[in-house]
Amino acid sequence: MIVVSLALILVAVVLLVFGLAGGSSPLLVVSIGASLLAAVALVAGARQAAAERASASRPTGPEPDIPAQHLPPTMGTGDSGWRQPPGPPVTGPSGPVADPDGPAGGGYDDEPAAQEVTPEEVAQLALLADEVLVIDGRPRYHLSACPHVLGREHEALPVAEAVELGFTPCAHCTPGTTLLSRSGRL
Repeated sequence: MIVVSLALILVAVVLLVFGLAGGSSPLLVVSIGASLLAAVALVAGARQAAAERASASRPTGPEPDIPAQHLPPTMGTGDSGWRQPPGPPVTGPSGPVADPDGPAGGGYDDEPAAQEVTPEEVAQLALLADEVLVIDGRPRYHLSACPHVLGREHEALPVAEAVELGFTPCAHCTPGTTLLSRSGRL
């Protein structure tokens, strides 16, 4: 294509010279047309060359496997981490759901006890998208009206995520029962 473009430029120059020398308007118009065709051929040739270079630089074998990103857990590493309750995680529907901090609430004098929920209720809660509130370093999740979250920095997250992270429902605001009743799953 680049050779064709150069030939068209040469033709355009020759036509331009003859058109100017002879005072012929048709030769000047044809010269302009040849110049435009040369420009189109030059752009097409440049794109074709760029495509050939790109295909030559690509590896010809199968695509390499890109490893999945691994995020290490923050539980048990000494790092409190946001949205991580203290103590071992609650395993959920297939394992024990007893409160890992016991009825005293993990050493916090003002921490409410955990609401008693069955493994079936935990499984149902893990399917809900309703939001609950958690407090950094505390093992419970709460409803927005719970007095235990008032005046404390908290974060909203789906109850399914709170259950997955090992949080347990607050016995004072009973989010387990309330959310299951609202959803019609209780």
